[in-house]
Amino acid sequence: MEKAMFAQAIIGFYVILFFGSTGTTVLPVDNPEKGLPVIERSIPMPLPDHPGNIYLEGESVSIRVGTDILQSAANWILYDDAHNKVKEGQVLKIGVRSESIAIGELPIGWYRMEFTDADANAAGWTTAAVIKKLVAPTPLDSPVCVDTAMAWFARDNEGEQTRHANLATLAGVNWVRDRITWKEMQPQRGKTTDARTTYDLAADIQAKAGLRVLQVFHYTADWATEAADGPNAGKHFPRDLRDMYNLGKAMAQRFHGKVHAWEPWNEANIEMFGGQTVDEMCSLQKAAYLGFKAGDPDVIVGWNVYTTLPTPQHTEGLEDNGAYPYYDTYNIHTYEWHHDYARLWGPARAAAGGKPLWVTEADRGIRYETEGPWYEQTPENELHKSRYIAQAYACSLSAGCTRHFQFILGNFAEEFNHTQFGLLRKDFTPRPAYVALAAVGRLLAGAKFVTIWPMPDQPDAKVYVFNAQPDGKDRQVLVLWAEKPVDWKDRNKTTAPWPLPESIDIERIYDYLGRPIGRPQQIGGSAVFVVCSRPAVIGMPTQCFQPKVENQPASPIVLQVQMPRNQRVKISPIEWSQGFEYQIPAGQETPLVMYAYNFSDAAVEGTVKLKKLPDDWKLEPIEWSMKIEPMDRQRFEAKLTIAPSGDGKTPAGSVQLLGDFGSAGQSRLSFAIQGK
Repeated sequence: MEKAMFAQAIIGFYVILFFGSTGTTVLPVDNPEKGLPVIERSIPMPLPDHPGNIYLEGESVSIRVGTDILQSAANWILYDDAHNKVKEGQVLKIGVRSESIAIGELPIGWYRMEFTDADANAAGWTTAAVIKKLVAPTPLDSPVCVDTAMAWFARDNEGEQTRHANLATLAGVNWVRDRITWKEMQPQRGKTTDARTTYDLAADIQAKAGLRVLQVFHYTADWATEAADGPNAGKHFPRDLRDMYNLGKAMAQRFHGKVHAWEPWNEANIEMFGGQTVDEMCSLQKAAYLGFKAGDPDVIVGWNVYTTLPTPQHTEGLEDNGAYPYYDTYNIHTYEWHHDYARLWGPARAAAGGKPLWVTEADRGIRYETEGPWYEQTPENELHKSRYIAQAYACSLSAGCTRHFQFILGNFAEEFNHTQFGLLRKDFTPRPAYVALAAVGRLLAGAKFVTIWPMPDQPDAKVYVFNAQPDGKDRQVLVLWAEKPVDWKDRNKTTAPWPLPESIDIERIYDYLGRPIGRPQQIGGSAVFVVCSRPAVIGMPTQCFQPKVENQPASPIVLQVQMPRNQRVKISPIEWSQGFEYQIPAGQETPLVMYAYNFSDAAVEGTVKLKKLPDDWKLEPIEWSMKIEPMDRQRFEAKLTIAPSGDGKTPAGSVQLLGDFGSAGQSRLSFAIQGK
């Protein structure tokens, strides 16, 4: 009954959003960021060499002639984002090729410099940008974040890591997401390296830049794998959860005050990163959470991030496994169209249960047209991506997200699907989407979603309302655009009349790159930011999601089932989702191996009992008594027989166990199984 009501709540919320809610308000539980050290931020300034030809408004621009520009280059023309000619000149001066070209001051915007030889043949191109200097430091509650992975992008390279961090701060970013490799930090069980690693370097640089840092890893150290998991065992979770606990504790201690949040794995529900089942994700999450908190009680431990479309089945799995007390934020990745976020994220909001929902990778990838190492997009697609940025942030925040990480800052392409994600090119020069991110970082600084202004007579017009701190002032910011729910090739073809009434007291209007503009007659595929004195717009009713009531605190006792890798099957409960469940022969006995871990500093005694099983299934035994020493585990076994289905359907159900260990609390384990 309890589970049925929970599922009904998920589906009910999902339907309400689909049929026209004006947005989603999550009534938050305790803010997990309140225990983090306060960062005293200053106004970021460009590095002296202006990496990527990125300047602040008012600075004199000088554009480097990159090494990829042909030696035959003789002339150049500078264009803006609309391909209007801005300036032109010659590369050669008195027979000597210039290393850089002095342009002088330029207005805010993105620029492309195209080179030709003496016969007017193309000789290469580069880019530059001018963004507005921040008037106030980025607030610590700003939702504008970016994935940098800079410890991997610029391994052991202090100069390049510094450039990544600096370009993130110039864009008004609050949090960055980085990467770490387990085996480099712990080359053997029980031993954390004393060597200074690229991850230490990155953490120091990010701390100096005043950035909040989220770290993630997704590959098990060789010594923690088991031969039974095959040649690619590293992409699977460690079988012994004590290894995960010890890693979390060691990393939280080592990076205290510099890494502020952790994801204990990346996209474990899909095949690329292990193809783990929901119960495996829950058991690992519990061990990791306890370990990180043992190392630093104030560090944020997010859910080991889920990707593909959120499903009610995954959310129910978290509920059945009692996972809620073991994460501070519920983290997902999205690569869907932003206009569908609110409709698609219902199960994720239910899993968050009132805790902050973090979207730690977000993009809608676009194909590249040239091969590596540059993987360039067409000029048209570069602009499509830049128009997408503000729209995606607005839709994400309205759908319940509190921290949105655009994927990704550096030049990163996936060859298997021919997609380029990077906001920067290979040499740090900007794509227009970087300038669009800087506009969002400045104008939606500290943004809190208010409402979606309904436009029943203009269905293509979108008006999202936020309370924010553009240029350090408390203001209300409206993000406007007009678009249909279409793919890239059909975007930026829709317009709508200016939708705001004359009564709105408008302070300033900015375009999608953050340039001040006059009031336009119509809106289109490029977002417009309208800054108003608060409260210019009255918040309209939104669908609220109540925080989950969880009386059971995080127990140090963690239950785990261990199944062979070949006893699982990929599932897709809804289209474009992915997960895994166990699969065993129906009608015959299957041995089960389970463990109970004690992550406390005192011995515990208790029982594990069968809580729920399909009526025609059989489990023997159904109760186990045990005593577990501190940081030890106890193996217990059973035999499961699932009955064949009488109607020709695949038999499916779950085994649910409940552990009761007195003052150490209760622990739940639920694993879904299909027959074959």
